[in-house]
Amino acid sequence: MIEERVKRKISAIFSADVEGYSRLMGDDEVATVRTLENYRNIMVDLIEQHRGRVVDSPGDNLLAEFGSVVDAVQCAVEVQQVLKAKNTELPENRRMQFRIGVNLGDVIEEGERIYGDGVNIAARIEGLAEGGGICVSGSAYEQIENKLALGYEYLGEHAVKNITKPVRVYKVPMEMGERKEKKAGMRRWKKVAVSAAAVIILGAGAFAIWNFYFRPPPIEPASVEKMAFPLPDKPSIAVLAFDNMSGDPEQDYLCDGIAEDIITQLSQFYNLFVIARNSSFSYKGKKVKVRQVAEELGVRYVLEGSVQKSGDRVRITAQLVDAIT
Repeated sequence: MIEERVKRKISAIFSADVEGYSRLMGDDEVATVRTLENYRNIMVDLIEQHRGRVVDSPGDNLLAEFGSVVDAVQCAVEVQQVLKAKNTELPENRRMQFRIGVNLGDVIEEGERIYGDGVNIAARIEGLAEGGGICVSGSAYEQIENKLALGYEYLGEHAVKNITKPVRVYKVPMEMGERKEKKAGMRRWKKVAVSAAAVIILGAGAFAIWNFYFRPPPIEPASVEKMAFPLPDKPSIAVLAFDNMSGDPEQDYLCDGIAEDIITQLSQFYNLFVIARNSSFSYKGKKVKVRQVAEELGVRYVLEGSVQKSGDRVRITAQLVDAIT
């Protein structure tokens, strides 16, 4: 007798459910179902935009599969940001918050469905997340640690039902995401940031021409010997928090959001070494020289800039500095 082989594969699993769903249903079933359908449609759309697919969505749960952990986590962050903005339109007692867990693991594929430990771990990790929050497994974290400059909080090892070994769990802090979504129009500024990153990358090619013809008086260069870490064997860059020139503290979220999105976009190029946001943003609000930043972080290039917003107009200024020359 020939044993039928099951089809296995490695996938990034995205699992979500509603915090306090029973209470919401008990208070108002009709309103809860309508909100759930609306939010689910938003999530499905975002999942498809990030190259994922919805596997199942029973009750208040939603299970999705991605070919990339980066795509899965980026989708989770955007889902929480968009739903947070949508919740501001509802009374506080009617707001619906999802918990999201992401895991990278082995799954069994049967038709359009998936099963196995990879799915179970994602569901258990989801249960450790707060409403409006995201948790990822250790296997997922290893894939995004140096690719997504989000900042992560280690929550320790957790025993998972029916899984032999404890699972490492990391929380994805949402504070930055919350500041970036203070206004519904933040998506426009994300597009601006992506465009700015493209301009910066293209500008690097023209840097040599500028350096030869229009270079201003030289600044004190950084010393390779004094650097806290050896220079990587590929171009290295630190993107500092952009200065808020608007005179309005409320615009800090826009400045931080643009700089963070540039970090995220640059991090997707494997031939670049990009300093994580937590490290480069430690200089925010401080008067530091480019030389100091380069030596303390061990990078050759430093990007600094400013943002000035007036009404619907935004002026973004950035300069890319070769700290060594």
